[in-house]
Amino acid sequence: MNQDMLKKVEKKTGVDMQSILRLASAYDGKGLENEKTARRLVRQVGKLAGKKVPRETEDQLVKMITQKKINESTIRKMTR
Repeated sequence: MNQDMLKKVEKKTGVDMQSILRLASAYDGKGLENEKTARRLVRQVGKLAGKKVPRETEDQLVKMITQKKINESTIRKMTR
């Protein structure tokens, strides 16, 4: 991810860039097609942002992640 995108995410979420980078590196190549791993990631992101992710939203995000329907391009669109 590039610095501009990380700064936009930081501004929108209130989560500092270092935390985002640590979380991203923890999951780099970790097989996010696995539902359990994807669910753990969604919960950790919610925790970092100080938000409770509703179960329905969590399920939708997990489905998007495991089916590879969310990627850097999708995230970039969300942060505009």
